[in-house]
Amino acid sequence: MNFLKGKATIVQLQWLIWIAVYFIIFFSIAPVDGVPQALSFTTISVAFYILVIYGNIKFLFPDFYEKGHKLAYVIFVIILLVGGGLARGYLIIFISNKFMATGKPEVMTFAMATNFVIAGCLNFMLSFVFRIAIAYFSLKQQSEKILAQKTYAELNLLKSQVQPHFLFNTLNNIYYEAYREAPRTAGLIERLSDIMRYFVDESPKDEVSMQTEVSFIENYIALEKIRIRHKTDISFVKEYNAESRIPPMLLMTFVENIFKHGIDKSSKENKIEISLIQQEGFLLFQTCNRIHDKVSKEEPHGFGIENLRKRLTMLYGTKFELNIEKNGGHTFTAFLKVPIL
Repeated sequence: MNFLKGKATIVQLQWLIWIAVYFIIFFSIAPVDGVPQALSFTTISVAFYILVIYGNIKFLFPDFYEKGHKLAYVIFVIILLVGGGLARGYLIIFISNKFMATGKPEVMTFAMATNFVIAGCLNFMLSFVFRIAIAYFSLKQQSEKILAQKTYAELNLLKSQVQPHFLFNTLNNIYYEAYREAPRTAGLIERLSDIMRYFVDESPKDEVSMQTEVSFIENYIALEKIRIRHKTDISFVKEYNAESRIPPMLLMTFVENIFKHGIDKSSKENKIEISLIQQEGFLLFQTCNRIHDKVSKEEPHGFGIENLRKRLTMLYGTKFELNIEKNGGHTFTAFLKVPIL
């Protein structure tokens, strides 16, 4: 149980409070009235206190007062206090007369009834203190739970960082081994390492430098080229400020689509044109590739472009341009214009 571990729940705390209240009342009157009468009086009284407090904070207050039915709330509170107080008084007197009276039976008087109702009013006021206390402990437990989740997330983050860094170090070792025997292979390993480092260190950020994003694209292109059988004519025009900022992975959808849909791996006539121009506060990015017969049936855009459009809308509202065109059925052009950060 959480209580045994020093982490009592809200319900367990309430049980502890009522048990404490029960024993306080019982031991305060038992020496004077005796154990049987103390037991009956305490049991009936605590039950009445519970009725008033929980009847108000669990039912009347949220269902009537908080919903704007204030007059109905006042009426039901009066019924609860008067009816419950009188029921408590008559029940105590009945049990006392029936089982414990040794002389003349006790009769309910106006003064006694008033005292029972007033005691109910005091408990009614106490119910708000009880409500605040429950809300406080609930909030405290939620805060502790959030803190524990945060600590757990930070621990997982540290674990997730250890594993990629181990992989990066291993790739570096393989790179140095490969560099002596096959420099070209070593260069590809280095590019793969840079791409993985980008995914781990840069992609979670809100924005990255243009130089970082361009290096990522160049590494991606270099690795894709080794999967193509014949030499591919790739032109990449770049005119930008290296320190400008851009959301990560914003341009990759176009580049991915080129290698998914714009390349015929068996053809010697693959040609790709990419341009990235920074101009008057905007970034202009365009890709153009041939449409091959073998891949023309595949749609060169779909979920990737639609997801990119949604992301652009979230980032820039209406301050962007995204155009996809098929030019005469021979070339496919994608154009993006976004404000530079």
